[in-house]
Amino acid sequence: MLITTTSLRQLDPSDLRPAKPPPEPASIVRVGEPAPEFARFLYTAVGGDWHWTDRLAWTLTQWTDRLRRPGSEIWVAWRNGAPAGYVELAASSPAKAIGTHAEIAYFGLLPRFIGRGLGGQLLTEGIRRAWTLHERFAELAPVELVWVHTCTLDGPNALRNYTARGFQVYRESTEEEQVAPVPPGPWPGAHG
Repeated sequence: MLITTTSLRQLDPSDLRPAKPPPEPASIVRVGEPAPEFARFLYTAVGGDWHWTDRLAWTLTQWTDRLRRPGSEIWVAWRNGAPAGYVELAASSPAKAIGTHAEIAYFGLLPRFIGRGLGGQLLTEGIRRAWTLHERFAELAPVELVWVHTCTLDGPNALRNYTARGFQVYRESTEEEQVAPVPPGPWPGAHG
């Protein structure tokens, strides 16, 4: 299958175009002590219908290591006591960079919460928090860039939501990839 990957970025916090508040907003809370089990649950619950498979084979150690990295954060949208979606942030300091690059590493909603305006609210908050990662992690230089990538396997509104929030496309590539005929679902056998 041909998969197109689009990389987008913001170069200044003023690039953010906030979404209008949804009719019933979510409460968006940072996970202060991210448990690998909870992170994996969010990853499979959100990404199961979109072919997110790169972390399915991760061990507990790999999840723990990822969550302990400086600049790694998870923000969860809560509705009526249930997680509705999440955004995972990850910081890096590329060799030629002056400051920190903040990635929206993973972002999305659980299926039952799609279409309620929560995606715009969650992404807006995730971007705001990405721009201030260095304020919560003393070892990070100020954030100079926030970036994200999406592909044609992601939800149909993903790219539109990113550009509506002020991200600009800076790279696009198309490659042939092996993809299962149906996504894995949130648990083994969900689509079987």
